[in-house]
Amino acid sequence: MEISYASGISDTPLLGITIGDMFDDIAHKFSDNEALIVHHQNIRWTYSQLKQAVEHCAKALISLGIQKGERVGIWAPNRYEWTVLQFATAKMGAILVNINPSYRVHELEYALNQSECSMLVTASQFKVSNYEEMLIELAPEILLSMPGQLKAAKLPKLKTVVSLNVQPPAGMLSWEALMEKAKLCSDETLMERQNSLSADDAINIQYTSGTTGYPKGATLSHHNILNNGYFVARTMNFTHKDRLIIPVPLYHCFGMVMGNLGCMTHGATMIYPSEGFEPLAVLQAAEQEKATAIYGVPTMFIAELETKEFNSFDLSSLRTGIMAGSPCPIEVMKKVQTLMNMSEVQVAYGMTETSPVSTQTKIGAPLEKQVSTVGQVHPHLEIKIIDQETGKTVPRGVSGEFCTRGYSVMLGYWNNEQQTNEAIDQARWMHTGDLATMDEEGYVNIVGRIKDMIIRGGENIYPREIEEFLYTHPDISDVQVIGVPDNKYGEIVVAWVKLKEGASSTEELLKEYCNGKIAHFKVPAHIKFTDSFPMTVTGKIRKVEMRAISIKELNLENLTNTKTA
Repeated sequence: MEISYASGISDTPLLGITIGDMFDDIAHKFSDNEALIVHHQNIRWTYSQLKQAVEHCAKALISLGIQKGERVGIWAPNRYEWTVLQFATAKMGAILVNINPSYRVHELEYALNQSECSMLVTASQFKVSNYEEMLIELAPEILLSMPGQLKAAKLPKLKTVVSLNVQPPAGMLSWEALMEKAKLCSDETLMERQNSLSADDAINIQYTSGTTGYPKGATLSHHNILNNGYFVARTMNFTHKDRLIIPVPLYHCFGMVMGNLGCMTHGATMIYPSEGFEPLAVLQAAEQEKATAIYGVPTMFIAELETKEFNSFDLSSLRTGIMAGSPCPIEVMKKVQTLMNMSEVQVAYGMTETSPVSTQTKIGAPLEKQVSTVGQVHPHLEIKIIDQETGKTVPRGVSGEFCTRGYSVMLGYWNNEQQTNEAIDQARWMHTGDLATMDEEGYVNIVGRIKDMIIRGGENIYPREIEEFLYTHPDISDVQVIGVPDNKYGEIVVAWVKLKEGASSTEELLKEYCNGKIAHFKVPAHIKFTDSFPMTVTGKIRKVEMRAISIKELNLENLTNTKTA
C-alpha cells in the first residue's frame, strides 16, 4: 500500500544567500534588461536603474536610524515604490510588514501595533480608502509633530510616516524627501549592513486572517521567499527573456514572492498594468509589452476573457502563467490555454505560511492533471496527507489534512508562540487545515477545508474574525458566518444574525455598520435573521447545515456542482 507522501527531488540546489546579494548578482548580470515596468506611473527601468533606486532607498532608511530587524510597514496598492521598498528593506535588514490595501482603521491599528512598526510608507488613497485620513483618525498627533518624531497614544511604536502623496499632510515625509536622505549614508555603510545579514533572518511579515478573530503575522525569511519565488518561476521555465504581467496585489505572496522575486531571480521583467486589478489594463499591457506570462486568481482570468474588447488584442506572445488562490473551473482553464494562448499555464497551491507554494503543475503534464489537480510537490519540499485523529499518513486516494515541510515553512507567527506551535508540529510539519487527496502519481487535489475558511476571489476570510466584529453591534445577540458558492468570486460571505430581545434591524443597516470598518470583501453579501442556529447534540453549531439551508434559500444549488481544478 503506497502512502500519501512525496518529496521534491531537484538537481538545482537551494539558494543560500540573502535577497540583497541575489539582487546585486542579477542586476550586474542583466544590467540592461528591463526590470520594472509600471504603466500607471510611466516607469520603465532596467535592472541597473532599479538597483540605483533600491540603494538610494536602503541608504535613506539607514540614515533615518532604521536598525536591522526593525519593522517597516507598507500600505499601498501596486506601485513602483512598493517594489523599491521591498528590495531596499531586504538589502538593509529591516523587516517589511505588508499591510492589506483593503484594511480599515481597526485592522490597521492592530497590524501596526502587533508588529510594532516604527515606520509606515503609505499611499495617500486607493479606490474608496483614504489612507491619510484613516491614519490621522488613528494618530491625530501626526499633524502637530515633526516628521520622524511621532508620539501617538494609539500607535506608540510608530515614529515615521512616509506618504506617496506629492504634497503630504503635516507630520509626514514625502517619498522624495525620504529618498533625499540617502545622501546622509555612505555606500560603505550600506554594504557593511548588507554583509551583516543572514539568509535565515526574518525579512517579511504578512498578516493572514486569524481563526481567533485577529490576524496572525506569518514571519518569513530571505531563505523562505527567495527560494520559493525562484522555484515557482523555474518550474515555468523562466529566463531573463520572460515578461510577467502582475495584476495580483503585491501585499500578498502571489505578487511580491511569486511575481517580484520570481522575476528578479531570473533577470525577467515585472510589469504592473494598474494600481489594482483592471482586466482591460492587463490585456493592453500583455499586447503592448509582448508579455510571456500572466498571473491571476480564476476570477481575474474570467474577467479578462469576458472583456468586450477581448478579441481585438494580440496575445500571441503569451506562453505561461499561474492560476492560484482558489479552485479553477475547468472550462475557464481550457479557455485560458486556447483563447489567451497560455498553453503552458500552471496551477499552484500554497499558503502565506509556506512562502507560499507547496505544489505546482508542470509544463507537459497531461491536460487532465493540469485542470483537475494542484500539481505535484515542489522541489526541495516534502508533503504528506494525514488522518487528523491519529496523525498517521493516509493511503493514496484517501482524504486527510495536507501537511508540508522544508525550507518554505515560515519562521513562525510574529510574537505568537502558541499559535505557531498549533500550526507547526515538533517535526516542523506545517499543518495547513486543508483537506486533500494524493493520487498514484503524486498529484494533489484540494477537496475541502477542515476549518471554515471562506475564499472569496483569492482572499482568505475566517468567519470568526467577522463574527467578532459583528458582536460589537449593540443589537446583536449572536452571529454565525459561513461561505456559500458564488459564480464570480468562488465563495461569498453570509451572516446568520440573532438579534437581542426587543431589538430590530435590517440587512442594509448591518451592512452599513460594516462598511468602512472591516475590509470590503469581509462585509456579508447576505444577512439572514434567525431565532436559533442548527446545533449538534453536544451544543456545537452545525455550519454544514447552515450552509445547506442558505444555499437552498438563495437558490444556489446549481453552483455546488461546478467542476473545478
